[in-house]
Amino acid sequence: MMYSGDLIFACRSHQQVLITLLAEANSVAGLRVKVFSKDEDDFPGGYHYHTRRNDYMKQLVRGEKDPYIFHMSWTLNKNDKLKFLRQMGMWYVSDDCIGKRATDILSGERAGGDIVSACCSAEPLITCHYRDKPSIKSCADSPPKDKYGQSFW
Repeated sequence: MMYSGDLIFACRSHQQVLITLLAEANSVAGLRVKVFSKDEDDFPGGYHYHTRRNDYMKQLVRGEKDPYIFHMSWTLNKNDKLKFLRQMGMWYVSDDCIGKRATDILSGERAGGDIVSACCSAEPLITCHYRDKPSIKSCADSPPKDKYGQSFW
């Protein structure tokens, strides 16, 4: 992928380029790799989150879909991924632990403890950020992310 910058720029997706390179490796060297379709309901990703023409996110919020994992691909950066996951009720890590080493987290008062009890919540940590992005609850009072973004709700 290091030599595929032009393809990444043209496709606007490193994942599409990776899929192409895996297909080429399969053809040339017989590498056998399973790649899930973006239409797979059990393993959705950013495509489902950012694409309004399908009803997947509304179905997910209503409890009609129950994916094994949600990968926030097709998202510009780590900060947006975190905000989108929080807004969807898919985030369980305390702010105190984000961007810190385990040794720093488990020092002082938490010395001798375990990282799970120090950082992980049993319930999702939900925060509204944008009214125009999918959310587990209404975020109508939040600003839009996109210039002319319509409310998800």
